[in-house]
Amino acid sequence: MRIVSGLSPAIMQSLLQLLLLLLGTTCELGLAMPSEERHRLRNQVVEMFDHAYQNYMDHAYPADELMPLTCRGRVRGLEPSRGDVDDALGKFSLTLIDSLDTLALLNKTAEFEAAVRKVLKDVRLDNDIVVSVFETNIRVLGGLLGGHSMATLLRKGGRHMLWYRDELLHMAKDLGLRLLPAFNTSSGLPYPRVNLRHGVRGPETRTGTETDTCTACAGTIILEFAALSRFTGDPVFEDHARRALDFLWEKRQRNSNLVGTTINIHSGEWVRRDSGVGAGIDSYYEYLLKAYILLGDDLFLQRFNIHYASIMKYISQPPLLLDVHIHKPLLPARTWMDSLLAFFPGLQVLKGDIRPAIETHEMLYQVTKKHNFLPEAFTTDFRVHWAQHPLRPEFAESTYFLYKATRDPYYLEVGRTVLENLNRFARVPCGFAAMKDVRTGSHEDRMDSFFLAEMFKYLYLLFADEEDLPFDVEDYIFTTEAHLLPLSLSTALRTQAPPADNNTGLPPAGEELDDSNFEWTCPNTRLLFPDPSFPRTLREPIRSAVDKSCHMAASRSEPGLGRAPLRARDFMASNPEHLELLRRMGVSLIHLKDGRVQLVQHANQAVSPVSAEDGMRFMQEMMELSSQQQKEQLPPRAVQIVSHPFFGRVVLTAGPAQFGTDLSKSSTGVQGSVVVAEPYSGCAELANGALVAGRIALLQRGQCMFAEKARNIQRAGAIGGIVIDDNGGSSSDTAPLFQMAGDGRSTDDVTLPLLFLFHKEGNILLEALREYKEVEVLLSDKARDRGGAPDGQEGDCTAEEQGRAAPSPSTPVDQSQATIREQDESAAGKEEPSAEDKSADAEGGEEPAEDGDSNSQSIDSLLADWKEDLEAFQQMEKDEL
Repeated sequence: MRIVSGLSPAIMQSLLQLLLLLLGTTCELGLAMPSEERHRLRNQVVEMFDHAYQNYMDHAYPADELMPLTCRGRVRGLEPSRGDVDDALGKFSLTLIDSLDTLALLNKTAEFEAAVRKVLKDVRLDNDIVVSVFETNIRVLGGLLGGHSMATLLRKGGRHMLWYRDELLHMAKDLGLRLLPAFNTSSGLPYPRVNLRHGVRGPETRTGTETDTCTACAGTIILEFAALSRFTGDPVFEDHARRALDFLWEKRQRNSNLVGTTINIHSGEWVRRDSGVGAGIDSYYEYLLKAYILLGDDLFLQRFNIHYASIMKYISQPPLLLDVHIHKPLLPARTWMDSLLAFFPGLQVLKGDIRPAIETHEMLYQVTKKHNFLPEAFTTDFRVHWAQHPLRPEFAESTYFLYKATRDPYYLEVGRTVLENLNRFARVPCGFAAMKDVRTGSHEDRMDSFFLAEMFKYLYLLFADEEDLPFDVEDYIFTTEAHLLPLSLSTALRTQAPPADNNTGLPPAGEELDDSNFEWTCPNTRLLFPDPSFPRTLREPIRSAVDKSCHMAASRSEPGLGRAPLRARDFMASNPEHLELLRRMGVSLIHLKDGRVQLVQHANQAVSPVSAEDGMRFMQEMMELSSQQQKEQLPPRAVQIVSHPFFGRVVLTAGPAQFGTDLSKSSTGVQGSVVVAEPYSGCAELANGALVAGRIALLQRGQCMFAEKARNIQRAGAIGGIVIDDNGGSSSDTAPLFQMAGDGRSTDDVTLPLLFLFHKEGNILLEALREYKEVEVLLSDKARDRGGAPDGQEGDCTAEEQGRAAPSPSTPVDQSQATIREQDESAAGKEEPSAEDKSADAEGGEEPAEDGDSNSQSIDSLLADWKEDLEAFQQMEKDEL
């Protein structure tokens, strides 16, 4: 992306100063990286892209995405729904279109030409499918426009694409017309979804009933739509995008000059009033500044500068970026940050505000080194809040722009860390797999299209020399999906003037602009940082703060528990007397399909007001108990397939047992070949004991206690065991991990490790065994490198110190890793839930009675906190930025 706007010689000259050297040739890591090493890393980036792209083409195309663990394509409707995440899939070969200009940038001209021909031949845009307007715009429309820009460039070179006659542009206009019906609202804000064939409203559309959209969803349109208008000469697209931006600007909170996260597309009322620079808002700010750079309209720069001043006043607490309430901007809205805000240091580089960019980037780098990847969300004391990492590119993006602005070789080393971690922990035989849990190194069967569209662009640009690039990237701007749009579009004037009303934010004609909102020039980095050691003084305190954070967190105390006639810790779902007490308190028990139970309270069904109050306190106690157990329980374990052809690249999240070998105290784990026990249940003496001896036994859940299974395989000489859930479709994606309980008596005689896999993860292991016959796994507390060394950095905190991330939002409200206890077949084959198996229903809770404990939170307060986190997580899933 161009760091300069190129709109006038004066601005050009001052902005170009941003590219001056910041540190000379030294940094805290020593001398600048040798050119030979940079070239090696550049070539490694190309090899990694080839691995991801070729596996998509071999195993997934024409599907939208590759499923790298099962080596097949993800086709919407054929795979289990992932909710809003699947709105990006439109049966239009998403990954291929998203990768077009990456192929061109990486000098893969022949592959680019072949890919364009495939798109023109195979891709259909008139599918009867409902897609996200936002995702389709940034990935597909942006991908087609970026591909058109590259095809036009190559055609002008006279050697390649000579047959090309703007076919990708024609497809882009077709897609733009299919997105336009979403903008048919009184506000001009688009509906969040559109049917590619039928539009928004009507009996066949299956959409058009939504009332809300995220700010980024409505405000991340202008680059692609304006480029489409200026490429085609049709102003309708740019006009609609500008109208949406105008409306968002008008609805900003006038005192704080901040915008909320979610807005009603009809009334313009803020649905969620928290404001930050991460999920739900991020690219709205990005597109204001980049629209100024691409289109040369002062309006966008002034609006961005007004917003930016408020961000730095209220949200930026270097090195942190914390959400606040738009009406009370001094009041924090949450105590954690999401990974999408990692783009912001790069945007600050474009703004020319280098110092806070360095500080925030360093914080993100230290969190990355602590967990190998940026967790999807992490707390202000740098513990994991949500443990997923879907291979997001925003941190690499900011690393590239900081290096481009400063030429500090420190950022080359940061890029090397990103590259090596991808190869060590995310690479699998069929591509690169998203991390399901950064603490254990377990994988998710997912490789989003943005990984090829963005990650490899930024890493290649970081390590490449100018002569390695097929064109001058200074002539282009990167969209939020890293698609390349030529700055020459700024000279393609609009064919329609802006509206006559004064909703633009600019003063009436004849009045001067408020220069305090402009800052036309970027600072000279030599003058900012005359001492080459200065950036080190910014980074070292941040590094120290992150390193010490876990020890500080470990000293925090938990709030006390309330009291009730029936104690939550004593409750057993199989005890008829306890069930009767629950009934009298208005609490009902629901058995879930995954073997857990859910508790729901309706105060009006209690036998008396006193019993209803007891029920409220019992539910509150259960919530507190679940929260406490979530922190006390052992962390998840890892089952890592280390044999050919996996070599440690496939890691499955496993639940621990309360008995047997504690893998967290083992530096090496337990490694061995796996064999299916006979009987598979493991509930009797093994018929294949000789085969099991010296190996790790695979067992099916059910029919007897976990401890009994462990004793049977131990007697046969097994060195470990893995219990696989018999509930078809269960997955750690959608259910909390189980911690297997004992059988009520001493389990000191069990000395081998026993781990639990849900059905989905267990099937991956069983399929590997069926295909390769000999499969070797490592049972450990967390995934090891392929060389066997523990991952993580020296001095990293333990998983207990780092805390726990909230599981998938589809779990019950306790959000805890539950303990399960197997029962005999005589008990109807069901597990007896222990005290850890409880949850409260978000819809069923009533207002709890006040108790005297000032430290005890009400049920409504707990539920409100949980709902806010859940909504934010779901919003992040919508915003693949």
